[in-house]
Amino acid sequence: MTLDTDWVKAWMTAAAAVIDEHKHELNTLDREIGDGDHGENMDRGLRAVVVALDKLPEDTAPGAALRSIAMTLISTVGGASGPLYGTAFLKAAEPVGDAESIDDPAIVAMLAAARDGIVSRGKAEAGDKTMIDAWTPAVSAAASAQEDGASAADILREAADAAEAGAVATEPLIARKGRASYLGERSIGHRDPGAQSTALILRAAAETAADE
Repeated sequence: MTLDTDWVKAWMTAAAAVIDEHKHELNTLDREIGDGDHGENMDRGLRAVVVALDKLPEDTAPGAALRSIAMTLISTVGGASGPLYGTAFLKAAEPVGDAESIDDPAIVAMLAAARDGIVSRGKAEAGDKTMIDAWTPAVSAAASAQEDGASAADILREAADAAEAGAVATEPLIARKGRASYLGERSIGHRDPGAQSTALILRAAAETAADE
């Protein structure tokens, strides 16, 4: 199975829908350890992404679509999430290049590049109670699935499962990056909102790949 620009568009449409469904939950998570607007910011950004993708020419390659997502998120999502997610999609486009479709190895490379872009931008590591705690296990799970010969949909499903587990695993951590780090031990017991939105977005990727 290969994934193309139609999948990228379907992924972002599904991601926008699931973020809209969970935006109040994300706001609540963010209110506990941050500014309280992560859900609203991501909802606004992904709505803008769907509009931007609809305006692309029909022959747009998936890499170019990913770059469009990046630029839209950077310009519309407030706080730290815009630059972080924008960088993720910008870097994700690099291994895809100008190819007309995204094959299985490119899926893994895309996820790894996205994760590495966030690390480079935010200077966070696994265990810091950030979205990296969802991205890192997602990349590892995707790589293992691809090595085992899994389909594109199953690679993304494994990544989404790992991201969801990673988001839950942020709850007992002490935040060491971002606004939440100011709380110190008081951040224990709260799930990181960026890790949760990552899990939601990667689940949308898996579900739309399964429909391809």
